[in-house]
Amino acid sequence: MSEIEVTDDAGLRTILLNRPDKKNALTRAMYAGMRDAMREAAAAPSVRAVLITGGAECFTSGNDVNDFRTRSATPDDSGPTPARDFLFALRDCPKPVVAAVAGYAIGIGTTLLLHCDLVYAAENAVFRMPFVDLGLCPEGGSSLLVPQRGGQLLANELLMLGEAFAPATALRAGIVNAVLPTGELLATAEGVARKLAAKPPVAMAATKRLLRGTGAETLTAHMTEEFAKFSELLRGPEAAEAVAAFQEKRKPDFSRFLAAE
Repeated sequence: MSEIEVTDDAGLRTILLNRPDKKNALTRAMYAGMRDAMREAAAAPSVRAVLITGGAECFTSGNDVNDFRTRSATPDDSGPTPARDFLFALRDCPKPVVAAVAGYAIGIGTTLLLHCDLVYAAENAVFRMPFVDLGLCPEGGSSLLVPQRGGQLLANELLMLGEAFAPATALRAGIVNAVLPTGELLATAEGVARKLAAKPPVAMAATKRLLRGTGAETLTAHMTEEFAKFSELLRGPEAAEAVAAFQEKRKPDFSRFLAAE
């Protein structure tokens, strides 16, 4: 069974994260699968809309820790990576993209939602952007988009404290469109995606492009800057301590590190 299941039906492409035993923790191979699925959706005339989901139990718990540790040991991760390529493919997709979020949406599980067009969350959804706690910085354009949507103070709270937050807060932050009973999530999100898939494709693509406005270049530059700093921090001692503490099941100790001047 594939960890990324892609199905096409009547113009709707569904991308299902399917690694339930690991709470849909993402590996490089999974990012590559999602990247390819998004690029194919963008190019295929038969695909009119995309639905991204992790099913009814968990969206994604974020990066796979073992895969994450391998990345941190890589001498230079500043160039293209499957994760980065996936986020850009998602952002650049001319077709409407709907996300259905149940359970955990951690790290990139939250930030990828910023590049979807419509996002529906179940009442059991749990969001978190714990980048600082991992010795990292925000990614995926989140340090630009979250303040724009939810305001600077709320963005500070979500990205600097990095604590888990409820669907109601995600709604206030402009990350999700609506919060639904868990049992209604998938049917509702799929219904919306099918409505979008039935609409005129050329008009839909033009509307999406116009809605994104003139900020595309700014967002690209910001995401590029984030990824460069993220890559630098990923190979740094704070990230190494965070990952080691997680694997050793202890609280990380950052007391020996000095603040940058």
